[in-house]
Amino acid sequence: MSTLKIKNLNKIYNPGKNQVHAVKDLNLEIQDGEFVALLGPSGCGKTSTLRMIVGLESITSGTIMFGDEVMNEMTPEKRNVAMAFESYALYPNFTVFENLSFPLEVRNIESSIRTKKVNEIAEMLQISDLLNQKPGQLSGGQQQRISLGRALIRDPAVFILDEVMSHLDAHLKFKMLFELKKIHQNLKKTMIYVTHDQMEALALSDKVAVMANSELQQFGNRNSLYHQPKNRFVADFIGEPATNFMDAEYNGEEDQGQMKVGDSLNFFLNEESINAMNNAKISEATIGIRPQNLSVEPLVGGKSVNGQL
Repeated sequence: MSTLKIKNLNKIYNPGKNQVHAVKDLNLEIQDGEFVALLGPSGCGKTSTLRMIVGLESITSGTIMFGDEVMNEMTPEKRNVAMAFESYALYPNFTVFENLSFPLEVRNIESSIRTKKVNEIAEMLQISDLLNQKPGQLSGGQQQRISLGRALIRDPAVFILDEVMSHLDAHLKFKMLFELKKIHQNLKKTMIYVTHDQMEALALSDKVAVMANSELQQFGNRNSLYHQPKNRFVADFIGEPATNFMDAEYNGEEDQGQMKVGDSLNFFLNEESINAMNNAKISEATIGIRPQNLSVEPLVGGKSVNGQL
């Protein structure tokens, strides 16, 4: 497939008086074979984005490209994208074998090849013993594997997984995360994983696109999101326990590179931060401190400050 490029993508529902701008000027580039998560709270625009990638939703403006080919007007069946849903979307009257083979059957793949591919996918997902059962006889975790298998069997250029872990308990979720990571490593196909759960996104993905208020807040690997958040939302949304925030004042060289919080708490900035603050001519800023970076010391000195617990 090569690279998936999203340029200035917008989605507006009900254009006019009561319009909803669901996705605003989204720019994203996903390399071939990458595992990327779209992460954000409900209503941030991530599902609308994936539906436009798949072709289930029209594009208001902007461009989606697979390699050098524009996808905007291409129908879903021609995009070679497979999708696994939160709701499993299995046919209740079909056996597991029939559910898995159905995407191949509609493409008129001959029976012997269908059987071979179903057995390969079933072995990969460890569901070979379930092939003759129907969805109603299976647990939620087993149904989710079948839903995933039906997407995998098509051998698409891009896999899109929409909140596929949300119905699983903690034990099953951990197990599925491990298996999904292993599947991606084996297949080396592009995967886009939509979730509101940062643990899932950070555990699975090469890169994470953090969205909020219909806009992309930051795109990068887990280390850059955690250690160099672009704004307060990302600093607050990524990491547990939550970041502590304090409003501070900065008076440039007069304070010798110090940020002042209230009357008694000062933070010394490094040279890079001092230059950035001076160049931007910023006098006020928010300091974010992760709880993991705080410790209780018996004596005041060095990097310690007085406080009362």
